[in-house]
Amino acid sequence: MIAFLKGKLVLLEPTQVIVEVNGVGYQLQISLQTFSEIKEKENIMLHTHLAIREDAHVLYGFSNEAEKKLFQQLISVNGVGPSTAIVMLSYMNSHELKSAIIREDAAALQMIKGIGGKTALRVIIDLKDKLKKESW
Repeated sequence: MIAFLKGKLVLLEPTQVIVEVNGVGYQLQISLQTFSEIKEKENIMLHTHLAIREDAHVLYGFSNEAEKKLFQQLISVNGVGPSTAIVMLSYMNSHELKSAIIREDAAALQMIKGIGGKTALRVIIDLKDKLKKESW
């Protein structure tokens, strides 16, 4: 497992970055939240999550551990994959997203592209209690 990458930012786009670490370029998918955190930096450290699919190994990068943890909680929900979780984290920052889930604000979640009523309710049901227990 790759826990984090620390190196030089070679390519920065709103949805992906390439980080050079000891001569190797790693491509990572990122949220807009992470993009806004790292856009002014040359040397960065990103916490990572590796998703292994049948047809690809995809690295996801996060500017902080809290965003990574929320991403991992989101993908644990049936029907929410890594791409959907990244979109959710792009529409709302971690604090706003946690707050919407704890408040059971399905309407706020449905404003996110690709999140319908059933998925919003599933996210709320699966994560509300877990997020309430965590310290903010």
